[in-house]
Amino acid sequence: MKPIRLMAGFLTVGVWTLMSRILGFVRDIVIAAKLGDGPMAEAFLIAFSLPNMFRRFFAEGAFNMAFVPMFSKKLERDEDPKGFAQDAFNGLASVLILFSLLAQAVMPWLVLAMASGFAGDERFGMGVHFGRIAFPYILFISLAALLSGVLNATGRFVAAAAAPVLLNVILVTSMLLAEATGGDFGTFLVWAVPVAGVAQLGLVWWSAARAGFRLTLSRPRLTPDMKRLARIAAPAMLAGGVVQVNLLVGRQVASYFDGAIQYLNLADRLYQLPLGVVAIAIGVVLLPDLSRRLAADDTVGGRAALNRATEFALLLTLPAAVALVVIAEPIVSVLYQRGAFGAEAAARTALVTAIYGLGLPAFVLQKVFQPLYFARHDTRTPFNYALVAMVLNAVIAIGGSYFFGFYAAAWATTLAAWAMVLLLWRGSRRMGEAVVLDDRLKRRSWRILVACAVMAACLLATEWALGDALYQSGVRYAALLVLVGVGIVSYFGAAQLVGATQLTEIRRAMRRNHSA
Repeated sequence: MKPIRLMAGFLTVGVWTLMSRILGFVRDIVIAAKLGDGPMAEAFLIAFSLPNMFRRFFAEGAFNMAFVPMFSKKLERDEDPKGFAQDAFNGLASVLILFSLLAQAVMPWLVLAMASGFAGDERFGMGVHFGRIAFPYILFISLAALLSGVLNATGRFVAAAAAPVLLNVILVTSMLLAEATGGDFGTFLVWAVPVAGVAQLGLVWWSAARAGFRLTLSRPRLTPDMKRLARIAAPAMLAGGVVQVNLLVGRQVASYFDGAIQYLNLADRLYQLPLGVVAIAIGVVLLPDLSRRLAADDTVGGRAALNRATEFALLLTLPAAVALVVIAEPIVSVLYQRGAFGAEAAARTALVTAIYGLGLPAFVLQKVFQPLYFARHDTRTPFNYALVAMVLNAVIAIGGSYFFGFYAAAWATTLAAWAMVLLLWRGSRRMGEAVVLDDRLKRRSWRILVACAVMAACLLATEWALGDALYQSGVRYAALLVLVGVGIVSYFGAAQLVGATQLTEIRRAMRRNHSA
């Protein structure tokens, strides 16, 4: 059985996710420049968010949280893992085909559920039309997510991590084609979504077939394992539904403020960069590793995996959060302010970015703590915690909108995320030795905070020294690179100096990753 190397796995997934996020920036920069914060931009964002919302509900967010631990244990014990994966593949495909057909019929109501503020204006018609084109993406990407879970559980991370890059490559290519041919920008963009889904599914299916898991569509079977999978997945899907309710509340609030959906989307893209690189890497690698260790009664190994994942999360997430708060304005201005996206829109996006930055560590720590429950087939407890976070999110977003406008939606997301982390942490205390913090993590945590403080001071001093260069056409890109470079060098320099990390550890992990 191929062992899972945690740090090498984190780096593999993180690097590919970073590439995807960079291309995502390119995509959003072009959309913002061409469509600004206008009706077509908001209609596309709502249409694109529909399959992605249900994707997190059915696929990697909920279904995979139940599927991966069961598959990992069957793999560890050699209990016909391929047959189990084939049955899960058929069952998921059948449900999603029926669901996609239903969604086509009720698309107007789905759009209103996402953004009732669209009612009565041109955004509604465009949103329904775009939504019907984009929605089949859920079928392809959900099956791709299941195959990715199979690959990750076997210690193969490259293809699954690279698949999201295809989405952004195809979306960016579609916009270039629209520009070159004079075609309708929105039409080219939205048709690229299902095309990208087919490409992503094809990549991971090919990789899984090479790994010995060639899954094909056939009639689904309701086996005892499938019944058990459904029982475990149901609370996780409900919890996923609660998370999506939080997103729905935010979009509903934003839909009543012109341009706010775009501001929240662009700010979301910025904090999703470190979130994707760190949190997704941890979630993808840690869950199958913990599941296999629990199957082998390896409590010591499970504790070590949890502590190193937490350390990795803090090391890379805290400085990113500080940067998003301290230099949000120059980052947003340089990346997005051009064409139809003006200075006022950039300023609003920067403030939302800073608010999201305050919640970034919480979003990542959730990915560390949730596998503790899912690896034990406990999906009910996170569901109960998610309900509490949902209520808190709704109260802050809706109630706060009367005082703070659409910014309340961002504050609600951040505060609810921290509430969820506190609940997950408190609930994990009953899990015994496997969740005890080791001395190395305790020593390094406060040193990471010291390094972050040094970085913040350097960023503020550099921003003051650069002055207007950060906002002047022609030199602002170079100025932002200088600012980011100062942040990276000051943080890792201080981290090395105070003992928050040893760069030799990262280099060794990278060499192991390369050799693997």
